[in-house]
Amino acid sequence: MVFFPSLAVTIKNMAEEREMKRRVAILGAGPAGITAAYLLSKDPSTQVHVFEADIRVGGMAKSIELWGQKVDLGPHRFFSSDPRINSIWLEVVGQDYSMVNRLTRIYYNKKFFYYPLKIFNVLGNVGIFEAARCFLSYCKEKLVPSSKNPETFEDWVVLRFGRRLFEMFFKTYSEKLWGISCSALDADFAAQRIKKLSLYEAVKNAIFGGHDKKHKTLVDEFGYPHGGSGEVYERMSKKIQEAGGKVYLNQPVKGLWTDGNSRVLGIEMINGEFHGYDEVISSIPITKLIASIKECPTEVREAALQLKFRNTLLVYLEVEGTQLFPDQWLYVHDPSLQSGRVTNFRNWVPQLYGDSPNSIIALEYWCYDEDARWKQSNEELIELATQEIQKTSLISNRRVLQGHVVRIAKCYPVYARGYKESLSQVEKFLQSIVGLQVIGRYGAFKYNNQDHSILMGRLAAENILFKARHNLWQINTDYEYQEAAKIDETGLSLKKTGT
Repeated sequence: MVFFPSLAVTIKNMAEEREMKRRVAILGAGPAGITAAYLLSKDPSTQVHVFEADIRVGGMAKSIELWGQKVDLGPHRFFSSDPRINSIWLEVVGQDYSMVNRLTRIYYNKKFFYYPLKIFNVLGNVGIFEAARCFLSYCKEKLVPSSKNPETFEDWVVLRFGRRLFEMFFKTYSEKLWGISCSALDADFAAQRIKKLSLYEAVKNAIFGGHDKKHKTLVDEFGYPHGGSGEVYERMSKKIQEAGGKVYLNQPVKGLWTDGNSRVLGIEMINGEFHGYDEVISSIPITKLIASIKECPTEVREAALQLKFRNTLLVYLEVEGTQLFPDQWLYVHDPSLQSGRVTNFRNWVPQLYGDSPNSIIALEYWCYDEDARWKQSNEELIELATQEIQKTSLISNRRVLQGHVVRIAKCYPVYARGYKESLSQVEKFLQSIVGLQVIGRYGAFKYNNQDHSILMGRLAAENILFKARHNLWQINTDYEYQEAAKIDETGLSLKKTGT
């Protein structure tokens, strides 16, 4: 181990401080990291320091001010049936939230399809002949499946919905999002995000509806903070600092220091300063973490280079007037448009737009670092989004008043075929370092929602505070919990669903 000249003294001081307070560094202030810090800060024997490269906490779930209104980075609803997650959310939000009746549709072939599925809407849009084709395609898969052990996203979806519905409602959107063919995308993505849903389940929901065990993808009501999704994490940040912790914004970390890769020693800042810590919880991109560890084995570095993230371009447009269209967001499956999703922030809660007479919508585009789209100017992107939204009839003849672009690098972990082998090698190495935990969408390379990240943050904190042995790598987007707890207007309702 090669130390900075002053590092030995720093470690000696750190050992003395351990006798007074346990020191924990949180790298990244997204939902997972800031939740872990919030819970750790409640313990008077723990000193918590959060280091965030951005100027705000919240990660992809943060909220920003724009044209006198508040918006999120795309649609960020919160829903969970796990009381461990909901209790934290309610503890922070209090009564400052409203229940939102979700309306989400799919835009395909210049028509709008309700999601969850509504039978007469589908029949009216595609006609009896096309509906029959979809049904026969589904029946064919049930009788003679094209793949009994699906390994790709395409195989998995075709098996459960039939090839015709896959081509209509899954292929175009998924390939916009990931930038690779659905046959090159691992089946894990479908297993986690679509899970047990099939054409049978969707149709059953459309006909009967109202089931307590409704698939999460079909949930049609959710709680939303009055100050935007980011308000939850801004409040956590405030509580951390009130408890004596520190939240450092615009403070990226250069490297993680270990004792021969056996245990955590601390972190190195961009300016070369070293800060000693007993524990480090990282939610920064796993590829960046590996690159920052000076003594990381070459084979692990090479494995990490095989893990890819997708970037997001959010183009916000201020459109004159209100009541543009009723959805909170729409999925754009139409291949004639390059955008993949459109959010209308006017349809969330009134507290977001206040007295503004205009609406803010956001169009999402996805790309890799090397793509031409990522290198386009803001002006070009605003022009593209303006042209595309006008093609859809969503804003009728309303004028687009102005635009704004937000670029989010490395925000979607890409489950390309073969990723599990590379991730397994990286995971094994990181697990071997005592005092290090990796969590969150970026940190654990898992396509988390807010609820999954909050749970990871909670369990990481319990591992430190109570010496629990939660294996955070086993927390995924398809986990089950034995109790169900739903947030409603009155708070948390709890009921037993299993043993």
